[in-house]
Amino acid sequence: MYCKVLSGAVHGIGGLLIQVETDVSDGLPGFSMVGMLSSEVKEAGERVRTALKNSKYKIPPKRITVNLSPADIRKEGAAFDLAIAVAILVNLGYIPQENLKDVLVIGELSLNGDVNRVNGVLPIISEAAGRGCKICVVPEENAREASVVKGMKVFGVKTLRETMEMLMAADSGKYAYKIGRGEGNYKENTADFSEVIGQVALKRAAEVAAAGMHNFLMVGPPGSGKTMIASRIPSILPSLGFAESIEITKIYSVAGKLDSENPLITNRPFRAPHHTTTRSAMAGGGRKALPGEITLANHGVLFLDELPEFDTSVLEILRQPLEEGRVELARVYGNYSYPAKFMLVAAMNPCKCGYYPDMSRCTCSSEQVKRYLRRISRPLLDRIDICVEVPKLEFVQIASEKKEESSADIRERVERARIIQKKRYGSNVCYNSRLNASETKRYCSLDAECSGLVEKVYESMGLTARSYHKLLKVSRTIADLDGGGPITKKHVSEALLYKGFLQGELRGGGFGR
Repeated sequence: MYCKVLSGAVHGIGGLLIQVETDVSDGLPGFSMVGMLSSEVKEAGERVRTALKNSKYKIPPKRITVNLSPADIRKEGAAFDLAIAVAILVNLGYIPQENLKDVLVIGELSLNGDVNRVNGVLPIISEAAGRGCKICVVPEENAREASVVKGMKVFGVKTLRETMEMLMAADSGKYAYKIGRGEGNYKENTADFSEVIGQVALKRAAEVAAAGMHNFLMVGPPGSGKTMIASRIPSILPSLGFAESIEITKIYSVAGKLDSENPLITNRPFRAPHHTTTRSAMAGGGRKALPGEITLANHGVLFLDELPEFDTSVLEILRQPLEEGRVELARVYGNYSYPAKFMLVAAMNPCKCGYYPDMSRCTCSSEQVKRYLRRISRPLLDRIDICVEVPKLEFVQIASEKKEESSADIRERVERARIIQKKRYGSNVCYNSRLNASETKRYCSLDAECSGLVEKVYESMGLTARSYHKLLKVSRTIADLDGGGPITKKHVSEALLYKGFLQGELRGGGFGR
């Protein structure tokens, strides 16, 4: 007897629908599985057979063949276990085949028949919903995650026997779970800009960076507030839209980082990997090509503290994602494309000891300073929009009782600038930093006075075509913070200040030496 059950797999952060086909026939007893399977999928035969036995289902001595279709796509993971068991029970007459029409089944089985949670449920359910599937059976721990998808009736099950009861019951509403937009895992950001003392210029640069999602580099001595500012940038970013939340939640679902109780991510990600992070951890990959840090930071902030301490090969990985907003991974069993629309925020000391140019404290030679700064390549520096020198805080500033501006006040201005950008670009571009060359020319035009100013500094600052366009985009963001009018000399001058340090000091390899 032949039957098939719909299941699914993950490819990148997308879902693939897999047909689990089974045939139980007379012949030499055996359990064989085909369909380009990984080792953990091949092991499903033993898990399923033992789980059926311990769930009190008798399997006659027959030949069982299982095929996972399409056969030209490699299947990985244990998410097919439950679908295989259900398909076998349909073959043995425990469930009518018509009860499985338009039903998606996902889950891993324990040997005692318990159904365990799996990763990547959300993209699979999203794909199934897009194909017209209305019902899905998932592990109870994945039920809330699956219910994020609108229009899908979700059944969360704990055991194989409970799954069978649900599929055989005429009214199985008691298994349904539902979740709304307000039940995501939103957490109020307790880190606030009001806690940052002084550093007015640095706060202004962070505001401009947040308003246009510009890449941002801070250079200064230890204890000057670089990390403190970086950790508070998410508190001034606008809240996520629902489409952005779903995309981020899919990424974290595949990576296995979702909260089963409150799965929908409603905070912008803030990722701060250590400088010992490897290339595969940063870009993604490994045996299963899981998302890396740059993908986990999608629509949020990727903070790299002590930038020159990162391995050069790890930093160079960032070049393509910063330019294209995605990372492409080529592996033996397929190519993967992960979104990487993140805001890069980086911090570094001006030298190895951290105190240059304070020669009373700095222990580095001129050559050591240059060598330290040159660990960051010019192509990577070219992709940074804003760079700010962070001065040491004086005692008077630290001891001051002055009330600092809160994150809520700054976020209000940032949101106004984002609204201006959204109205200007419609649905094509989300923010200024994502403008392509033709869009930059159209929306970031300069008058004669501004154009003359940029022309004067183009050669002296060593600008490239890329850094010139980034200068225009930052000028556009500053103008948007100023009400969204035309770009003026004041806006270009401020953008040049953020670019001047980057072009002149860091590229010179020694702060002007």
